[in-house]
Amino acid sequence: MDALLFAPVAVAISLTPGPNNFCGLNNGIRAGVGAALIATLGRVAAFAIFLTVSAVGLGAMLLASEAAFTAVKWVGACYLFWLGWRAWRSREFSGLAVVEGEGAVASGAAVKLRALIAQEFLLGITNPKAIILFAAIFPQFIDPAQPAARQFLVLGSIYLASEFVSTAVYATGGRQIRRFIRSSRGVVRLNRATGGFFMGAGGLLLATNR
Repeated sequence: MDALLFAPVAVAISLTPGPNNFCGLNNGIRAGVGAALIATLGRVAAFAIFLTVSAVGLGAMLLASEAAFTAVKWVGACYLFWLGWRAWRSREFSGLAVVEGEGAVASGAAVKLRALIAQEFLLGITNPKAIILFAAIFPQFIDPAQPAARQFLVLGSIYLASEFVSTAVYATGGRQIRRFIRSSRGVVRLNRATGGFFMGAGGLLLATNR
């Protein structure tokens, strides 16, 4: 096992665009970098489950099961479509209020961190691509001559830490985007862009093959 070699690979994989990273970007826009990082606990919890499944050899079984893979894929796609439709129709800024004529977004109600954590968790746990990732990538860095459990623990910890790095990058970018949202019309455009992305991600997920 070469943890130093795996670390940059983990960061590169975690930075790959996808539903969870877009969620981090969206949370950065609407709630700030700190809230986005806290919400990442949900994503990390979901991926920790997949890592455990892969470590005990169930990942290959899930990949081999057409019914299980398809079920997870459809649940994930439906959740993405639902998030997209809700965002597309919304005229709100997720707890933040836009003040017309003042050219700024003012803080409104407190952001519900538990809801953000739950959203990140559901996006992660219903994405079958995560199963493919952990079942296919991790074994390449496992040394058969060493205890597998300890290696999975080390590599898994590195990967989960890299997810916080990824969120920091995307959320910081989102925080910069927020500066350009200066009216209710801007909020509507943001919501439709968000909704379009989530629905598009749902469509791509349905097209995913093992």
